[in-house]
Amino acid sequence: MTRLILLRHGETDWNVRGIYQGQADPPLNARGETQAREAAERLQAMEVRPAAIYASPLRRAWQTAEIIAAALPPAPLRAEPRLMEIHLGAWQERHVDEIARRWPEIFRQWEENPWRTRPPGGETLAEVQQRVDAAIDDILARHPRDTVIVVAHRLPIAFVKVRFQGLDPAEVRHIPVPNAEPEAIEVAR
Repeated sequence: MTRLILLRHGETDWNVRGIYQGQADPPLNARGETQAREAAERLQAMEVRPAAIYASPLRRAWQTAEIIAAALPPAPLRAEPRLMEIHLGAWQERHVDEIARRWPEIFRQWEENPWRTRPPGGETLAEVQQRVDAAIDDILARHPRDTVIVVAHRLPIAFVKVRFQGLDPAEVRHIPVPNAEPEAIEVAR
């Protein structure tokens, strides 16, 4: 049994302002850094001793993972690109209101039926799910009886929760994944 501890990155200014991040690379803001330190304290209190920490290489996730790694017993910190957030193409770095205004039909479809919609120049949910599942499968194969921390983004973590907690895939975009709140999932292999 592998114990996955899932953790979304800390807050960024773009989170606060409603700007779609996708695979754009804003850093944590001051509150996000504090959230990461508080998450590290919670993991210390839980006496977590990870065999490894896997993180999206996007700056906001990597910064969060570095803060956590520094607070816990030594464990390798590994970049895992397949844990990156969905690529939102032309929507990245844009405010949600601008997206709705510039791409009204595609955005409506994204809101109503995201599984059948591709943001212009971006990835589909199915493509994200496929790469996240492959990353998690590799992590589980490398750590069949270990505790592993996974630091990623809202959608990749939601996909892991869908897979191992039996949640409805149709709701993946609406599954709550708060910033810097660790959640443990036990996975039997």
